[in-house]
Amino acid sequence: WKEDIKFTMKMAYVDLSLVMDKPGELIVANTDDAKLVHAVWMKSNRICLLSMRRSILNPLKSVLPTDCTAKELMTAISERYRVSSNADIGSLLHVLFNMKYDGNGGVRDYIIRMVNYQTKLKALKVDLPDTCIVHQALNTLPPKFSIIKTSYKSQDESWSINDLISKVVAEEEKLKKEKGQVALYVAGSNSHKVRSPKLILIKLLMEPLRNLVSLVIWVQIKFLLRKRVITASFVRRKVT
Repeated sequence: WKEDIKFTMKMAYVDLSLVMDKPGELIVANTDDAKLVHAVWMKSNRICLLSMRRSILNPLKSVLPTDCTAKELMTAISERYRVSSNADIGSLLHVLFNMKYDGNGGVRDYIIRMVNYQTKLKALKVDLPDTCIVHQALNTLPPKFSIIKTSYKSQDESWSINDLISKVVAEEEKLKKEKGQVALYVAGSNSHKVRSPKLILIKLLMEPLRNLVSLVIWVQIKFLLRKRVITASFVRRKVT
């Protein structure tokens, strides 16, 4: 909110009252330049106060000073909603050191998000060196980047963040290309296997053979059953 107000007033060229204290009261001895500055400041103060009061919630308005300048009102609002910098630092560090690359968005964006947290921490006077970000990024990459990890560990020189990004992006592109080639090869192999003339011929030749085997088995079964019936009939006659 604070940054939005400052940006809007700056773009409208009415931010003087936010960066400058109220000038003294006009007197006869004031120069024309002093009178002009006073008039510009008064106009800026009115516009800034109006814009700020219209952009804050009604419950907050009741606890803010009414007889003040725009700069004083901005300070009062900032103090009212000031967040402990220690809490911000703890939150940023927690997020940074618990990040894991899941493949979404690409490895470049993943490392850039880490650098973004590094920049925010630096603004809070926690200066993490680039080597820390490089180590953290490599440690949180999945096993498919093991070649990059081994390459880094085997070197004495540290990589810059730009070096890291260029290497891991190249490795990711290579892995994607290899994966696509394997998928294409498997698809081609399956297609070739199904449409192979030799396999089709073998299948056609095997079909009559299966039918013949089935016929032979059926004849044998019929023969055995008939033989069994004849034998049983002969035994009954002999007993009689």
